[in-house]
Amino acid sequence: MSESCPITPDIQAIYAGRPDGVDQAEWRARVNLAACYRLAARQGWDDIIYTHISLRLPGRDDVFLINPFGLRFDEIRASNLLLIDTQGRVADGTDRKANPSGFAIHGAVHRAREDAHCVIHLHTDATIAVSALQCGLLPLSQHAMRFWNDIAYHDYAGLAFPAQEQELLVQELGLHPAMLLRNHGGLTCGRTVAEAYILMDTLERACRIQLSAMAAGTDLHMPPRDILDLTHRQLLPGSQPEGLLEWPALLRKLHQSEPDFCL
Repeated sequence: MSESCPITPDIQAIYAGRPDGVDQAEWRARVNLAACYRLAARQGWDDIIYTHISLRLPGRDDVFLINPFGLRFDEIRASNLLLIDTQGRVADGTDRKANPSGFAIHGAVHRAREDAHCVIHLHTDATIAVSALQCGLLPLSQHAMRFWNDIAYHDYAGLAFPAQEQELLVQELGLHPAMLLRNHGGLTCGRTVAEAYILMDTLERACRIQLSAMAAGTDLHMPPRDILDLTHRQLLPGSQPEGLLEWPALLRKLHQSEPDFCL
């Protein structure tokens, strides 16, 4: 799926800096992915130079865009994103470094899911904390109800390098849009960068709300199952990826203060 969002003159200007030799589809993908890294940094979702957001190059199944190893999320620009192959090796002819071990989880999900064009895996405090709770994510908020009976879990077994570990992870992920990796963090996958980002934002908020409610030390109130089922159905995006309206708004906000992300 192409990296699309409603195009207005102000949004068109954000994509206007396409250099010679880069086609329009790739440049839009680069700009959207760079924006996702910057927005994640603003949210405090980064982990120094670790964790990743990867995006399948439009029209290709064997090449992905990802952050160069050693750069912070807030340093990412459309032009400095790396091209890597399915094994996490640099594929753009440069001598820059990738983090092949960091791409292990991403690569497994990309290979297993044709719809997983963008994969976000982060080590945020809130997702790690909720992943460490035996109960996991509870439907305590409307944000959490987006994932009611629609989130996967994967038990921690060390760094996810072995092939059998990756195979188990993608089996457990199935067709779910999100996963909590126990004692490790969160993962979302989307048909577009916007969808993966909105899902991660929703998951992160759900986890923070749950931790705040649990910290109050009183009994927790959860809606009845029929209401949870109804709300989950109401929140599903249907055939269109999530984030179609939110993403242009986020791009405009980011461009006001950090216009260099699209260079």
